Amino acid sequence: MKTNWIAVDWGTTNFRAFLMRHDAPLAELHQPCGLLSVEHQRFAATLQTLLAPWLQAYGALPIVMAGMVGSQQGWFDVPYAPLPAGMDDLLARLFAFTTPWGSPAWIVPGINGRSHYGLPDVMRGEEVQLLGLHALQPTAEHDVLLPGTHCKHARMIKGEIVHFSTFMTGELFSLLSQHSILGRDLPAQQDDDAAFLAGVRTASLGAPFSHLIFSARTRRLAGELPEPYIHSYLSGLTIGYELLALTPGQHVWVIGSPALTTRYRMAGRQMCLELHPVEGNLCFIRGLSELFLRLQGATS
Repeated sequence: MKTNWIAVDWGTTNFRAFLMRHDAPLAELHQPCGLLSVEHQRFAATLQTLLAPWLQAYGALPIVMAGMVGSQQGWFDVPYAPLPAGMDDLLARLFAFTTPWGSPAWIVPGINGRSHYGLPDVMRGEEVQLLGLHALQPTAEHDVLLPGTHCKHARMIKGEIVHFSTFMTGELFSLLSQHSILGRDLPAQQDDDAAFLAGVRTASLGAPFSHLIFSARTRRLAGELPEPYIHSYLSGLTIGYELLALTPGQHVWVIGSPALTTRYRMAGRQMCLELHPVEGNLCFIRGLSELFLRLQGATS
């Protein structure tokens, strides 16, 4: 069994890699060179350049990848695994290939199905974090929130992802703050907890979203919201509106960076939600390690 390998999370805008020994990271690499920055579909050459120090030191290590690298816009278009999906389902649908320099490589397929609201939904990358959470916290049921550009609310039963729903919270905040009248002609923005929580409380009114967000402008005009805090208010509005999908008192795991999970927990307390943070990298590494070690056991 090969003990050293490389775990890769390759998304649309960012690239993360971890040099692994069994299930423990030895080194990590973060670069803002997601799939959108790869010119002329040169995925193999880009990956080889990024991983060059490790490949030179350790040779053609096995590489396991997850994220948008397996999408239509990625290196290979890897078919999704359908819901419900657990470890065995993802293992059965891993896309295997060999890189030009001889590394055995696999791409995790991602998952598709119907959301909690009956609409088509997809995820790529988050499924690895969900499997990692189950390995770290092996309870019978998990309700999980994964904040980000496209946030996911997922439910797991006995280690299987049974349904999930996507909320475009991060992208909406970016659009509203950078490309709408709400964020135009503002001074330098400052983080402000009071403005953030005011946004959360406003979202809790449950009024139509397009009406609520306009309050970022009208409260500014009315002198109720200082201009340097508009972005904090919009952040509270968008996160608070997303959290309306949860039930007060519900126990929910939040997987992400400390900065994001802290903000969600602040909003959750305002809305009587029990949100429990778990570091995103920890879940990703554990989930991909579980897949790789199972894969090695099956092929050894």
